[in-house]
Amino acid sequence: MTTLERPAQPAQAADRPWLTSYEAGVPAEIEIPDIPVDAILRQTAGRHPERTATIFFGKKTSFAQLDRAADRFAHALRSMGVEKGDRVSLHLPTSPAFVIAFMGAMRAGAIAVPMNPLYVERELAELFRLARPKVSVTVDLLVPRLDRVAEAADGVPGRYIVTGIQDSLPVPIRWLYPLKARREGRWNPAPHTDRTPNLFKLLADAPASAFGSLASPDDTAVLQPTGGTTGTPKFAMLTHRNLVANAIQVASWFPGMLDGDGAGVLCPLPLFHIYGLTVDMNFAMLIGGTLILIPRFDPEMVLKATKHRPRLFPGAPIMYQTLAHHPDVGKYDLSSIEACISGAAPLAPEVQRDFEAVSGGRVVEGYGLTEASPVTHCNPVHGERRTGTIGLPFPSTDARVVDPETAEAAPIGEVGELIVRGPQVMAGYWERPDETAAVLNDGWLRTGDMATMSEDGFFTIVDRAKDLIIVGGINVYPREVEEVLLTHAAVEEACVIGSPEERHGEVPYAFVVLKPGATVSEQELIEHCRANLSRYKVPATVEIRDELPKTMIGKALRKDLRAELEARSKA
Repeated sequence: MTTLERPAQPAQAADRPWLTSYEAGVPAEIEIPDIPVDAILRQTAGRHPERTATIFFGKKTSFAQLDRAADRFAHALRSMGVEKGDRVSLHLPTSPAFVIAFMGAMRAGAIAVPMNPLYVERELAELFRLARPKVSVTVDLLVPRLDRVAEAADGVPGRYIVTGIQDSLPVPIRWLYPLKARREGRWNPAPHTDRTPNLFKLLADAPASAFGSLASPDDTAVLQPTGGTTGTPKFAMLTHRNLVANAIQVASWFPGMLDGDGAGVLCPLPLFHIYGLTVDMNFAMLIGGTLILIPRFDPEMVLKATKHRPRLFPGAPIMYQTLAHHPDVGKYDLSSIEACISGAAPLAPEVQRDFEAVSGGRVVEGYGLTEASPVTHCNPVHGERRTGTIGLPFPSTDARVVDPETAEAAPIGEVGELIVRGPQVMAGYWERPDETAAVLNDGWLRTGDMATMSEDGFFTIVDRAKDLIIVGGINVYPREVEEVLLTHAAVEEACVIGSPEERHGEVPYAFVVLKPGATVSEQELIEHCRANLSRYKVPATVEIRDELPKTMIGKALRKDLRAELEARSKA
């Protein structure tokens, strides 16, 4: 991949044909205040102190209460020796605990490192070595795992702030939860000690005084795990300005909603994912909306949560598909839902049609990537939308389709690499200057995705980043799965591709060649992957072959394997 050169001319309004396709009220440019992320919460709490900020299984928290909790958490971090720029890793599901820990870490000047609670030890150890968190905020069940990870990652203190899902539940559900969890064999919480203090006990004991934010707009706010376009584990450095800008860009896409009447935002997306962090949490904080938190995507939980009358439902196609075909969907009133931004995977027309039929809301497809905080494009919510496209670039965002080798602009309608530039584009990769230079040049970000642009500025992705597999909206990089397969003593070669699957869109499909004389079953290899990968990365099928198709230099030909799999499927 060649280094991208700066386009010959800076982008001007005349170079943005998409502006003519904006719906009325959407600005061409946004103003970005010089504030850190936590100031969004502070300002909204000042305007609407008694308005409900979050709902979690019926338990309501006001903006004033949430703001005070963020202050207390910042005080608690300082008392534990966390200083500006220190990393605080978050291993939490979507819950009030995540919102408090994130906003409090921002206020303390720390860098938040959100991590998927499903990560296994091998995955966590690599990320811990890169980020070196000073404190980890985690659910109690993960403490033994994080202990082993901290020991394996040299220089990581292994200090914790601990909570359980029950801590955020309302009475009497809080009392009943342990009984149910014990019956299901899920109740084994870590004891609360000086080394593993309880989050909410810390909040109760912390000073109640306001904590003046230590962060500056251009400080790194978040290290967001990503494989980029190469699949190599790393962190995108997203600044406070990046996150504030993208939240404002999302709000600008809904004319008249900024600081409106407290619109409910349905949130089954994981907040540890940048999509949920920006398009749910930060966006809701900005507009003074009520965040209806759901710890994981469970269709029954989501349907029951519609009693809180959400107006907005950002999600992924698999969520809309599952809900539209749920046998009990007719028992619930989804009519309050006005708009859904669909991201993380391509939106099929039938999914769009089916969910609109059961909800009456409007589903539009958007596009983004971790390195852009994440949203760069979206179809108009109320204006003209074009099925099969990712829509138009956001306000204050430039986008181009260029030749990936020469960086010259591709003619209208022709395929090239999509590059973007705007205030939401990351500062770079954490401690990876070479990889940063490969994708960033003068603010332009190489997405690795091949696209086309129409005359009036609608963009269409024609091929995703090379070899990327998207399982239910979550990125899976073949190289990582292959490396795990290659650690098995019987495996000589491995090649992983995406195989179409109705529910998740794609699932990993692995081809392996065994070492001479070695024997192992396909199921044993799947179990090996389960022990070393998050479950969504585990191949649904492992096929043992005598050889793999290769280039003259010995590189496995994924395209040949894809074609073979497709031919088999058609047959």
